[in-house]
Amino acid sequence: MDAKRGMGVMLFCFLAVLLLAWPVQAATERGFDDKEIRIAAWGPQTGPAAPWGAVARGSKLMFDIVNEEGGIHGRKVKFFVRDDQYNPSQTVAAVKELTERHGIFAFVGGVGTACCQSVYQILLDNKIIWISPCSGARSFWDPHNPYLWNIWVTYEDDSSILTKFAVEKKKFKKIAMLYQNDDYGLDALDSVKYRLSKYKMELLTALPVEPTERDLSSQVAKLKASGAEAVIGYCSPTQAAIALRTSVSTGFRPQWFHSYNLSDYPLMNKITDGLWSKEGVITSGFFVPPDADHPLIKKYRAAQEKMAPTERWGIFYQAGLVVAEPLVEAMKRAGRNLSTAAVKKELDSLTDFQGVGPKITWTATNHKAPKSVQIWQAGPNGELIVLQDWTVNEISRH
Repeated sequence: MDAKRGMGVMLFCFLAVLLLAWPVQAATERGFDDKEIRIAAWGPQTGPAAPWGAVARGSKLMFDIVNEEGGIHGRKVKFFVRDDQYNPSQTVAAVKELTERHGIFAFVGGVGTACCQSVYQILLDNKIIWISPCSGARSFWDPHNPYLWNIWVTYEDDSSILTKFAVEKKKFKKIAMLYQNDDYGLDALDSVKYRLSKYKMELLTALPVEPTERDLSSQVAKLKASGAEAVIGYCSPTQAAIALRTSVSTGFRPQWFHSYNLSDYPLMNKITDGLWSKEGVITSGFFVPPDADHPLIKKYRAAQEKMAPTERWGIFYQAGLVVAEPLVEAMKRAGRNLSTAAVKKELDSLTDFQGVGPKITWTATNHKAPKSVQIWQAGPNGELIVLQDWTVNEISRH
């Protein structure tokens, strides 16, 4: 064989190897290979918002169910959970580690407005699918992000509907607010003020709370001094529990209203020693109630008892299933020829899809969450009472 011919054969073999290797390499870069799909979530397994850590563990249950049923067209899901302690700097570190070291295909959930905002650009820059931060902050849908799909009703819509109920159904005229000092609380604060302005009313007082605060005696004293009949709260479970305990201990017993983020009544009863039900706290809700006679609720509860017997079934745990359901559906519809583009196409065409969360319709140019919630109340025995059926916010400013 002459030298030129030998060089030609070697070059041909080298190119053939590259071409054969390319599909595997490309697939790996996208977070999957022939055997597995890598999906991840972060959430506060410890720290001030640890009760919300159940969200990520609920997503794990969903993918355990998927794997037990054979996976997604033969591929099993490898699911990663990282504890960020409700600290944005730790969220950034966790997401960078997951994306750079493990090549994640998609993220589901993610707890905390500030935590989610801290990694928003990282996921967008890498064109990684992200199914719904567990936040209703406006910043997650405006401007439109082609790689993020929202399920959480915006805090603007949620707080407006709660305020309307407080005024029109409960006839409260003296209303105050306790809000977390970030977009979670600030979005709600603006919306409450806007709704009240339609009744020619104003908040008696609006007091901020930081996520790490543990002494809320000053805020509660000011709420009491304002003469409020009702307090609308947008804060974490820990701060809500502290505020309620402090309020009752000082003889200040207004009607408390909270966002759907605190609609896990058994949990809130546990961390308030039953005060949540004794005081009849009212919240919004936008999931199928966790104790409903619903086929998927029954399926997931049975799976939880079998696969995660140490977990407690409840709204936060259910939330992890809610954010995972659309991704599983889209991956199944995409078929064996998996890719980010293929799954994105399926997510962009979901119409009236519903699992154990709200009914979802997304398009290529609209990834917004539904705009309606129910109004729930914690009953005297810890039960969930539906006070008002699905209601749409009819005066949204955006």
